Amino acid sequence: MALTAREGGRLELDAVERAEPEPGRGEVRLRVGACGVCRTDLHLVDGELVPPRLPVVPGHQIVGVVDAAGPGAGLDAGARVGVPWLGWADGTCAFCTSGRENLCDAARFTGLDRDGGYATACVADAAFCLPLPDGFGDLHAAPLLCAGLIGFRTLRLAGDPGVLGIYGFGSAAHLVAQVAAWEGRRVLAFTRPGDTAGQAFARANGAVWAGGTDEPPPEELDAALIFAPAGELVPPALRAVRKGGTVVCGGIHMSDIPSFPYADLWGERVLRSVANLTRADGHEFLDLAPRVPLRTTTTTYALRDAARALDDLRSGRLEGAAVLVP
Repeated sequence: MALTAREGGRLELDAVERAEPEPGRGEVRLRVGACGVCRTDLHLVDGELVPPRLPVVPGHQIVGVVDAAGPGAGLDAGARVGVPWLGWADGTCAFCTSGRENLCDAARFTGLDRDGGYATACVADAAFCLPLPDGFGDLHAAPLLCAGLIGFRTLRLAGDPGVLGIYGFGSAAHLVAQVAAWEGRRVLAFTRPGDTAGQAFARANGAVWAGGTDEPPPEELDAALIFAPAGELVPPALRAVRKGGTVVCGGIHMSDIPSFPYADLWGERVLRSVANLTRADGHEFLDLAPRVPLRTTTTTYALRDAARALDDLRSGRLEGAAVLVP
């Protein structure tokens, strides 16, 4: 499925037939077993993120098996790997050499700069493929590669909170809540007002309390993670954290943050964002996943139904993660 431009600049997913991609030096071709559907894909389709080229194949939570390798790839045919959002970094800039390759200005991202996994086969840089833990089939491994990874990085940037608030309880939240509960943190979940099913889902994944974003939490938070792409959640999250607390915005795109009084930030509260991920994040998180062990809740769609999966994500009809299978 390729994202193409239609009349008036509207973007749309189209089924296209292409020749098998061939791996170059350091690259592998993967036979795609599953690809998770991410809100970033939805931001692309909805024009909130602008791809540098069209057409482009979305998808960056790819589970696949190597069936061809270019020179110097270092991965053998038959290897099962995951391909995350960060698809390449230059390795030489100040960000890369200081362990922050996620901020590399020359970085290329899977499903944005490089064709991704809404396909039967794709090519990836072998150095940016991640080994997958045992015990996770393709459907359940796919959400680990972005929802899980970004949630994990977001949690780590929040410091060491004892009481953690999570705003927006979708794919990333249902995984990071399990990690946080396993680590002994108290998780409080905030969903759309009146979403009793979402609140029950949050409690089933480790939350000790769940309510609407229009409700005050029953206790002060040490940190808050915001996964919903709604800037209006930032001021109430800041008001919910105690002095010295941190609010971390976990999405690549968010609607504008409304103005708020300085008093909401004062008291050494911190507001920060998460940008992408590093391979080190990937290795640490995928090593942790079977020890928790993480349980991924997934809804499966055929590849030809990618547009329907995105519609379900947009409308909030999903519980957990959507995953495409060829």
